[in-house]
Amino acid sequence: MASNRNSNQLVVPQATAALDQMKFEVAQELGISIPQDGYYGNMATRDAGSLGGYITRKLVQIAEQSLAGQFK
Repeated sequence: MASNRNSNQLVVPQATAALDQMKFEVAQELGISIPQDGYYGNMATRDAGSLGGYITRKLVQIAEQSLAGQFK
């Protein structure tokens, strides 16, 4: 798996594997290939932005569904 070289810190570090899995699933859905070596420098900015935006959309959807389930 790719090493994480950014300075972002997860609130729940145990979520790293789940977030990586989501990243690969979303990339596959969008037809974007993620570099196996973890270097994103050769990835098009448009692809990286699409990937990040779609992941954010999915995370918001999951959170909304979770919240909706709490208030039924």
